[in-house]
Amino acid sequence: MADLHFTLTTPERQVISDDVYMVVVPGTEGEFGVMAGHAPFMTTLRDGELAVYRSAGAQPERIRVSGGFAEVGDAGLTILAESAEA
Repeated sequence: MADLHFTLTTPERQVISDDVYMVVVPGTEGEFGVMAGHAPFMTTLRDGELAVYRSAGAQPERIRVSGGFAEVGDAGLTILAESAEA
Protein backbone atom coordinates (compact mmCIF):
# COMPACT_ATOMS: atom_id res chain seq x y z
CA MET A 1 0.00 0.00 0.00
CA ALA A 2 1.42 3.40 -0.99
CA ASP A 3 0.90 5.55 2.04
CA LEU A 4 4.05 7.63 2.63
CA HIS A 5 3.85 11.08 1.06
CA PHE A 6 7.23 11.83 -0.55
CA THR A 7 8.37 15.17 -1.94
CA LEU A 8 11.74 15.80 -3.63
CA THR A 9 12.59 19.39 -4.50
CA THR A 10 15.68 21.16 -5.88
CA PRO A 11 16.26 24.91 -6.22
CA GLU A 12 15.19 24.61 -9.88
CA ARG A 13 12.05 22.45 -9.63
CA GLN A 14 9.88 19.97 -7.79
CA VAL A 15 11.08 16.56 -8.96
CA ILE A 16 8.41 14.36 -7.37
CA SER A 17 5.46 14.70 -5.01
CA ASP A 18 3.58 11.43 -4.67
CA ASP A 19 2.43 8.71 -2.27
CA VAL A 20 4.89 5.81 -2.21
CA TYR A 21 5.57 2.67 -0.17
CA MET A 22 9.16 3.38 0.96
CA VAL A 23 12.20 5.53 0.18
CA VAL A 24 15.82 4.61 0.96
CA VAL A 25 17.84 7.78 1.51
CA PRO A 26 21.65 8.35 1.48
CA GLY A 27 22.13 10.19 4.77
CA THR A 28 25.51 11.51 5.89
CA GLU A 29 25.49 8.95 8.74
CA GLY A 30 24.46 6.11 6.42
CA GLU A 31 21.52 4.97 4.34
CA PHE A 32 18.09 4.79 5.97
CA GLY A 33 14.66 3.65 4.86
CA VAL A 34 11.49 5.62 5.49
CA MET A 35 7.98 4.15 5.49
CA ALA A 36 4.68 5.55 6.72
CA GLY A 37 4.67 6.04 10.49
CA HIS A 38 8.44 6.63 10.77
CA ALA A 39 9.57 8.66 13.78
CA PRO A 40 10.15 12.35 12.98
CA PHE A 41 13.73 13.51 12.42
CA MET A 42 15.92 15.66 10.17
CA THR A 43 19.34 14.92 8.66
CA THR A 44 21.74 16.04 5.97
CA LEU A 45 22.29 14.06 2.76
CA ARG A 46 25.44 12.82 1.12
CA ASP A 47 25.78 12.49 -2.64
CA GLY A 48 24.17 9.22 -3.69
CA GLU A 49 21.01 7.55 -4.93
CA LEU A 50 17.50 7.59 -3.55
CA ALA A 51 15.62 4.32 -4.05
CA VAL A 52 11.89 5.03 -4.38
CA TYR A 53 9.61 2.00 -3.98
CA ARG A 54 6.16 2.82 -5.34
CA SER A 55 4.67 -0.38 -3.85
CA ALA A 56 5.77 -3.32 -1.70
CA GLY A 57 7.96 -5.70 -3.71
CA ALA A 58 8.34 -3.29 -6.64
CA GLN A 59 11.67 -2.53 -8.28
CA PRO A 60 12.97 0.83 -7.03
CA GLU A 61 13.10 3.98 -9.09
CA ARG A 62 16.60 5.42 -8.62
CA ILE A 63 17.19 9.16 -8.41
CA ARG A 64 20.71 10.56 -8.01
CA VAL A 65 20.92 13.43 -5.50
CA SER A 66 23.68 15.78 -4.44
CA GLY A 67 23.69 17.31 -0.98
CA GLY A 68 20.75 18.74 0.88
CA PHE A 69 18.45 17.83 3.75
CA ALA A 70 15.80 15.21 4.53
CA GLU A 71 12.95 15.74 6.98
CA VAL A 72 10.55 13.06 8.18
CA GLY A 73 7.43 14.42 9.85
CA ASP A 74 3.65 14.24 9.99
CA ALA A 75 3.45 15.30 6.32
CA GLY A 76 5.74 12.41 5.22
CA LEU A 77 9.28 12.62 3.80
CA THR A 78 10.51 15.89 2.33
CA ILE A 79 13.91 16.11 0.66
CA LEU A 80 15.47 19.41 -0.34
CA ALA A 81 18.42 18.47 -2.55
CA GLU A 82 21.02 20.67 -4.24
CA SER A 83 20.46 18.68 -7.43
CA ALA A 84 18.56 15.54 -8.54
CA GLU A 85 18.44 13.50 -11.74
CA ALA A 86 16.76 10.21 -12.61
